[in-house]
Amino acid sequence: MRVFVTGGAGFIGQSVVRQLRLRDDGVTGVVRDPKDGGLGHEGAVAIAGDLSDVSTIAAQLAGHDALVHLAGSYRIGIRPEERRPMWEANVGTTQRVLKAAVEAGIPRIVYVSTVNVFGNTRGRLVDETFVRDPRKGFLSWYDETKWQAHLVAVGHVNVGDPVVIAMPGQVYGPGDHTQVGAQLQAAYNGKLRYRTVDDLGLTWGHVDDIATGILAVLDRGLKGESYVLAGPAHRLREALVIAADLGGRRPPRLTVPTAALRAVAPLADRLPQVARASFGLPDNLHEVLSASAGVTYWATADKARRALRFQPRDLRSGLRDWLVPPDAT
Repeated sequence: MRVFVTGGAGFIGQSVVRQLRLRDDGVTGVVRDPKDGGLGHEGAVAIAGDLSDVSTIAAQLAGHDALVHLAGSYRIGIRPEERRPMWEANVGTTQRVLKAAVEAGIPRIVYVSTVNVFGNTRGRLVDETFVRDPRKGFLSWYDETKWQAHLVAVGHVNVGDPVVIAMPGQVYGPGDHTQVGAQLQAAYNGKLRYRTVDDLGLTWGHVDDIATGILAVLDRGLKGESYVLAGPAHRLREALVIAADLGGRRPPRLTVPTAALRAVAPLADRLPQVARASFGLPDNLHEVLSASAGVTYWATADKARRALRFQPRDLRSGLRDWLVPPDAT
């Protein structure tokens, strides 16, 4: 196939592009400046663009057999002035890219959503049939923008467009620059001084397994269907214990109480950005706590296991494959 990938230079996107090239599919991806490393894989074609115009995207898509839309913005704890750009990156871009794909007659469209759209599952392991109640509000601005972008994709499904939806859980592995990823690496290296909101519940998937799952959705997913691509469910504290053990370390004993963080959040959020950074505080501590303290983003990939032969590795194996050097004894 000739596959057009948005977000191909990103964390998940790089693994998707690599796996497509390994099976000799043609890959085209849009990047802001192809001179900055392009898509990083031999034979993958990087073209300049910013996904800001439907007609331009449609012209770039012409002649392709499929689209994988991965582009977006992920960050929890943002400043008010960052809200509009995140909305544009997650919702506006999805609106334009999917519209352009339909106009260009692309016969296979994969939209990569997230398990996050289920919201706080409150300890339940939900599946693709679960629908949250948006009247109860959202956990973060990222949460709200990805929910709205997901609705854009569902709207295309409802009118019969050839859209299939992939829904990854928490992704980790080489190239992970998330806050969770930083904690795992620090625990492995024995540099994590204390734990915070370690009751956060996630379904953990190695980036290469998630990319393999996205290709399975591309190849075998049924039009109009959604597929959760999630690994096993664990609390953050469990993941940190595993990471520390793999590094021959002990996890930090000190845990900062969530109640204390909630108490200082109003003051922390009023501090200048430089001051917050000096204390290692996020730009919006209130949002970080809302999106993580006691929250579970748990969903089962049973459907993808049955229909797509999706087989994510267990958390210990995945963390070992990422964190432990191959020559380590």
